[in-house]
Amino acid sequence: MREITCSSITNLIADLCIEAATQLPEALQSCIRACQKQEKSPVGQGVFQDMIANFTIAADKRLPICQDTGMAVVFLRIGQDVHIVGGSLEEAVNEGVRRGYTEGFLRKSVVSDPLRRVNTNDNTPAVLHTELIPGDGFEVTVAPKGFGSENMSAMRLFTPSATQEDVVDFLVETVSNASSNPCPPVILGVGLGGTIEQAALEAKRALLREAGSANPDPFYNEMEREALRRINALGIGPQGFGGSVTALAVHITPMATHIAGLPCVVNTGCHVTRHAKGVL
Repeated sequence: MREITCSSITNLIADLCIEAATQLPEALQSCIRACQKQEKSPVGQGVFQDMIANFTIAADKRLPICQDTGMAVVFLRIGQDVHIVGGSLEEAVNEGVRRGYTEGFLRKSVVSDPLRRVNTNDNTPAVLHTELIPGDGFEVTVAPKGFGSENMSAMRLFTPSATQEDVVDFLVETVSNASSNPCPPVILGVGLGGTIEQAALEAKRALLREAGSANPDPFYNEMEREALRRINALGIGPQGFGGSVTALAVHITPMATHIAGLPCVVNTGCHVTRHAKGVL
């Protein structure tokens, strides 16, 4: 049985909060640079240049890529042979977020109650998802989620007779309705199947996939490519100024579901869909 201390979890999460807020994953940087070359609009190309300058300066100077440093979504993959000692796991995670957002001078955007709207002043509590895995590993991913993009997410409960085209239509409709609000070009995380809450979780988790990577299932890989093609044909363009690149990627996660239903949840990510990963 391997022991991991709560203090080490706190330290790692604090570091990851700052890293995620200030440095885009390499795959996403590469995807943005590649899409700049594909952009046909001169204005859109200029917007891409500004985006690239922004994330480059942010990394060099360790400054937030975006003023909305998001609500901290924390994914833990915990080996079943791990014993966590020295306190509460949930408290350790929140202390890490508290320290990361305070020491990193990141904007605190969390309110303690959805209607009374009092700011917690330290960006806690985090949204925490845990997954048990074989072995004694311990993996942490911190994914700050800004709400310009989160607010543009959508859900639809299709009937089982819905087709691939029906689902793609919904993805395109979601981006069209969002227009410039989620700071395009966007990344779509799509949870397809399961139950409502499972689809929502997998839609969020799909945003962690390497930007623009091919879906391992050829059927869904082609579906992602078709959705991306149609979304980019909308002409919304970078930051909504018009152009040929409205989305960077579409990531679909299919799941087993009930014979009587077909949930579909779209989690919309902005062009700075941030996350940072570490292990203990």
